Formats: sequence, structure tokens, C-alpha cells
Amino acid sequence: MIKTEKSLSKSRLFRLFDVSKSGYYDWLKRDPSARELVNDELDQQIERVYAQHNRCYGYRRVREELLDLGLRASRERVRRRMRSLSLCGVQKRKFKQTTDSNHSFMVAPNVLNQDFATHLPNTKWVGDITYIQVKQRWLYLAVMIDLYSRRVIGWAFSERINAQLVCDALKMALRKRGYPKGVVVHTDRGSQYCSSAYQRLIKAYGLVCSMSGKGNCYDNAVCESFFHTLKVEHVYRLSFESIEHAKQQIFWFIEGYYNPKRKHSALGYKSPVIFEQAALLKVA
Repeated sequence: MIKTEKSLSKSRLFRLFDVSKSGYYDWLKRDPSARELVNDELDQQIERVYAQHNRCYGYRRVREELLDLGLRASRERVRRRMRSLSLCGVQKRKFKQTTDSNHSFMVAPNVLNQDFATHLPNTKWVGDITYIQVKQRWLYLAVMIDLYSRRVIGWAFSERINAQLVCDALKMALRKRGYPKGVVVHTDRGSQYCSSAYQRLIKAYGLVCSMSGKGNCYDNAVCESFFHTLKVEHVYRLSFESIEHAKQQIFWFIEGYYNPKRKHSALGYKSPVIFEQAALLKVA
């Protein structure tokens, strides 16, 4: 019968691993070093932050959360500790194009022209549509994002990808932002955004319509980035039981997590809500 490691004597184990008996007992008595204690505390905080953000954050955002907690650690150190804990951020995936630009509607010029920078709220908004699969059905989501803070200020759901969907998202954005005038509202050139219903809204509220070049996804990169975050960090990790379940979960992600909590690299690793609040305090 072959002896397992559990049945071997300590003397045999010492010889197998080339460890002296005195060295082994000295190791048992030795207190952990200050560095080991600090690493243990850091690891616990990393695991807590990682869990709080649904196991999605990579080492950069984890480090920014640690700084907010008063724990100083370099990016490289956090990266090493996360690797030792087998923790990593979510990976990228490719998405299906939803734009239908084969239509006879008039197309607006590209006023935004990939200039996503702005120092004031309600000067530049971007909008787009994506899809979410719910069993054998599709749920469509349209959003409006303020480029100033990357905050999702308007959103709407529909099981049909039509003009009403994008109009509802724009109407929500207008309500939430107090109906500002002169905002550049940039979208792709899909039929929904070129429709007469959407264009009437643009004109009625004194907005400036801007549309991407044909087939150029980089013209609306901010919306693409948001949809990537939504799907990879949340949608693809769930199995929706119904359309209503999907709506509830996406609502939570936008209003309960992304806007108030998720750190954005373009905002100095602040969330959209915190970024806007900090800007108001500076003005005050």
C-alpha cells in the first residue's frame, strides 16, 4: 500500500522537503513580518473593493478606490497583489452593429467631429441604441449621455427599435437637465435619429443635431464605451428571466451603479455624479 503525505511521519517529511526539524519549529514560532501584515490588510481591502464592484474592476480602478479609503499603494503593487489573489478585470468583447443607415431621410452634418471635450454641462450630448437578448426576444435600449460628466441623463426601453425609442430617451434627458437650449446632440445616422419625429424634437427644443460619418463608430466612441461597460460588466453576467427582469437590472446598473459609483478614467477616476457634485462645489 502506497503511503500518502498524510500518513508520512514528520521526520520523513523533513527529509523529503530538505527542511531541518529546528528550522521548521522556528518557522512556526516566527511572527509575520510587518510587510506581510500590511500585505494581508491590503489584500483584504482589495478583495472587498473587487466584490463591491461585482468582480469587474481592474487594478487601476481598484487602486483609486483604495486611495479614497486612505490606503496608499502604487498601481504596480495593486496589480501584483491582485494577480497573487487571482483577481482580474473583465475582458473586452465585440458587439453587433444596430445602426440602419440605409434610408432616404436627410442626414445632419457631423458638428461634433470627434471633439468629446467640454468644460460645461449641457453643451454636448451623445446618443445611441443597443440591444439585449432576453431568451428568444430582443430588448432595445437607447441612451443620452452628457459628455461633460459622462453621465447617462436619458434612457428608454422598447421591444421595437423605432423612432419612439430614441425620442423617449431624448425627452428624459431634456427633463432631467431642465430643457437647455443650443446643446449639440450627436448620434449615428440611423433611421430612428433621422426620422421626422426625432427631428421635430430637436427643432422644438432648440437643439443642434449632429450625426456620425457613415460607418465610423469612432464618431460616437463615448456611447460605444458605455455599452461595452454595461454589457461586459453586467448584462453578459446575468441570465434574464423576462423583459421586466432585464429592465430592472439595467435600470439598477445605470442609476444605482454607473452614474453614482463607477469610476471613469476620463473624469480623473470619479463617478459621473461625484464629478458633477465636485464641480458645483468649486463654483460655490
